[in-house]
Amino acid sequence: MAVFEYKALDSNGKTATGVIDADTSREAREKLRKQNVFVTEMISVAEKKHKSWEKALKVSSLKRSYSYDIAILTRQFATLIGSGVPLSEALGALIEQIDNRSLQAVFRDLREKVTQGASLADALSIHPHYFSELYINMVRAGEASGNLDHILKRLADYLQKQHRLRSKVVAALTYPIIMIILGIGVTLFLMMYLVPKVTKILERKGNVLPLITEIVKTSSDFIIDYWWAMLMVVIALYIIYKMIVSTSSGRYRRDSIVLSIPAMGSFFRKQAISRFCMTMSILLRSGLPALQSLIIVKQVVANAVLSEAIQDVHDKVLEGADISTPLRKRKKIFPPVVGYMVSVGEKSGHLEEMLEKVAEAYDEELEIQAQKLTSLIEPVIIIFLAAVVGVIVLAVILPIVQMSQI
Repeated sequence: MAVFEYKALDSNGKTATGVIDADTSREAREKLRKQNVFVTEMISVAEKKHKSWEKALKVSSLKRSYSYDIAILTRQFATLIGSGVPLSEALGALIEQIDNRSLQAVFRDLREKVTQGASLADALSIHPHYFSELYINMVRAGEASGNLDHILKRLADYLQKQHRLRSKVVAALTYPIIMIILGIGVTLFLMMYLVPKVTKILERKGNVLPLITEIVKTSSDFIIDYWWAMLMVVIALYIIYKMIVSTSSGRYRRDSIVLSIPAMGSFFRKQAISRFCMTMSILLRSGLPALQSLIIVKQVVANAVLSEAIQDVHDKVLEGADISTPLRKRKKIFPPVVGYMVSVGEKSGHLEEMLEKVAEAYDEELEIQAQKLTSLIEPVIIIFLAAVVGVIVLAVILPIVQMSQI
């Protein structure tokens, strides 16, 4: 059986959408016709996956947008499996409570593949837009060990912790970004509307404009005459940036620059290290070998500099070294405390516990640093925007004051 998404008209002539299971699209249409639903458009979920490259650009945003929903569903799934509910029935129970049509279609397809005899991990691997390599490999390890419910609970904990970590980063950056956007909007309004009107009035009266007013007027005229060129430059720079970061060397250069930014670089480094430690911990707890765990973690950290360092650790471990030694040599990326804690964990046989403690410690530091960064960035942005707006206002008021004195 396949899963189909459809758009249709019901008996009242209203538009209806949904998903349905059937062997063929014809059978799906017949099923809907018996329900007095008349199909206007239908496509199989499998066919939808192979659409044009434009949709491939949305993969990372899809994972982020559904990450919290999948975390909640994973926890519920773990509870059902732990209660002895068969796999296909547990998936069916989840499908009934999913409101999002795309996510519902994915879980219907998972149930279909599992019913046909595929493993859950193989079924998940068909939907990389929604389930990461980490998720798939942990489920595979859970199925092999017979502890799928425990693995799913750990996965749910991990996904929710990652969501909270991402939320902290977003919260730290949201207010400054909003302030910058509002500041740019106010500046453009003053430069494109207020300044031209005032300067025209002053020029008609034959007044000699002060230097600061002349500078602002020239800038205003340039923005009004060449705004389209400035927009084209911004678009061109964005396209060039995308082309650069689409290569491995470009991503490495970008991430190196990000990590070297004062204050912010430290914040992003701690975020990446926290993700590394937490992911490595949960993979080791799930029974995956250290080498395989390092390969998966390399894909999860989302930082080319850290990924290159993890690859180096993987190669050294493959040659017979322990994990802590190559970590200690990468002092610019991994702080000494990480290498020390990993070394203690390896010697005591509790590496996953040590990694989890490091991740928790960095999470606390991230929360404190996010508050500090916000309190530091806010006044800087406010002062800068106040200075820009102040110069524009001064350029407008100064000739008016001179005219009144004359």
